[in-house]
Formats: sequence, C-alpha cells, structure tokens
Amino acid sequence: MGRGKIEIKRIENSTNRQVTYSKRRNGILKKAREIHVLCDAQIALVIFSSTGKMSEYISPSPGPSTTLIGILDKYQKTSGKKLWDAKHEFLSSELDRIKKENDSMQIELRHLKGEDITSLNAQELIPIEEALNNGLSKIRDKKNDVWRMMTKNTSMLEEENKRLSYHLHSLEIGGNDRDMENGYHQKGRDYPAQMPFTFRVQPIQPNLQEK
Repeated sequence: MGRGKIEIKRIENSTNRQVTYSKRRNGILKKAREIHVLCDAQIALVIFSSTGKMSEYISPSPGPSTTLIGILDKYQKTSGKKLWDAKHEFLSSELDRIKKENDSMQIELRHLKGEDITSLNAQELIPIEEALNNGLSKIRDKKNDVWRMMTKNTSMLEEENKRLSYHLHSLEIGGNDRDMENGYHQKGRDYPAQMPFTFRVQPIQPNLQEK
C-alpha cells in the first residue's frame, strides 16, 4: 500500500510544528551539503524558525565566496539585482576603511613596543624614534607634576601637624594651670590661715620697768 499524500498547510499544533521544522530543516541542510560535495556547487542557505532562531549552511570553497556576503555579492552581479542600497555600500566601504586603519594602528603599536622592526629601514625608524622621545618627554613632565603635588601635600600636612601639636600643647598647659589653681584653693580650705600673734616687748634694763 502506497504512502498517502500529506497536505501542505500550516501545522496548528505548536509541538508538532516544531518537530516537523527540526526534521525538515536537518533534511534541507543535509541535501545542501550533498549537492555541494557531489556537484561542487556553491550554496548559501539561511533558515529562520518561527521563533527567530537562525540556521545556516555556507558551502566551503577557496576565495571570498566562502562567506555569505561573498555569495550574495556574486548573486548580485550575476542576477543584476541590487541587494545593497547606497547607504549600505557607504557603510561597507567605511567599515573597510576602519579595518585598514585599525590594522595600521596595530602595526604601529607593535613597532612602538619594539616588535617587528627588523625589516624597517633607517628612514622608517626615524618617526618611531621621535614618537618614543615625545612620549618619554610627556611622561617625565607628568612625573614632575606628580612629584611637585606630592611635595606640596607633604608640606601642607607638616604645617597642619605643627598647628595641631601647638594647639594640643596649649590645651595641656592650660589644664596644668587650672589644676595648680584648684589645688591652692583646696589647700586654703583644708588649712585655714592662723591669726598673727601679739608680742609684748619686755624691757631688759630694770630701770625701764614700770613702777
């Protein structure tokens, strides 16, 4: 008995729909790999599920067509259909320019670190030497600024320490004076002053005695 036809329409059950998607996606990716191997065809396959998950297959081959962008560029040139507008082309060229600048800066940074300079001639080494000297001069100026700031802060801390020490010493002297004054008054209270004695002069000569 032959296999019945399956009606092609959207599967309403979400679980069954996901299972069918996974099986057929794997089947399509497998077929794409087989066509590439058997027929040496260049293939770019991109699949998005209903949840937005992406699956892709790009046939491996030497040259720029290995990437999806390379295959799409080839499609654009072959079909005559314009896939990129002027804005996208400008962004693409700008991205290429930034990549070149970044590569150039990476090379310059390695040269400043003393790497990959064996192939440079004397004329190419001059700007590197000047850049290093300028950087060294700026570092020295910054170091001197930091040193002057540290010296200034140290002097300010010393002056503040002297001021606090003087203030503390004044407080200690004031406390000792008050203690001495309080002690004097306390002693006066404990030991009252004696009244002065009255002396009567006795004459030595008898004729001076009162009759």
